[in-house]
Amino acid sequence: MVADKAIENRVVSIAREWIGTPYVHQASRKGAGTDCLGLIRGVWRELYGREPLAVPNYTRDWGERQAIELLETTARQVLDDVKSISQVLPGRVLLFRMREGSAAKHLGLVAEDGPGPTFIHAYSGRAVHESALSQPWRRRLVGQFAFPERPL
Repeated sequence: MVADKAIENRVVSIAREWIGTPYVHQASRKGAGTDCLGLIRGVWRELYGREPLAVPNYTRDWGERQAIELLETTARQVLDDVKSISQVLPGRVLLFRMREGSAAKHLGLVAEDGPGPTFIHAYSGRAVHESALSQPWRRRLVGQFAFPERPL
């Protein structure tokens, strides 16, 4: 079941509070440090309290080849899968494959839709920021998910 508009608006509002948080691999603390997964985890905590799963150690290598799509599989377990990636809506979680043949390992949150869509994300060398969901980013998009109305 896909999240309602109130949850999606809240997700965007929470994510924007993280803008400016420095990039820190495997961290998830607003204002102190986060990576792309940490941003999603932080939004989840603010919406629902505790996180649904323990997060294992992971590498920051976007070119890493894995036998399974761990991030995608986990997203399908805890978030609502949105079958279409052609239309993005505010509050949705986006999953990106940064290199052909590698595991999907980057996440962001849609902030604005319409003719100039944007998303909020963190990646190495940058603080959390809002970027245009430009064609180069859209080409890397492999999944879209919604926060559930009720957590696991």
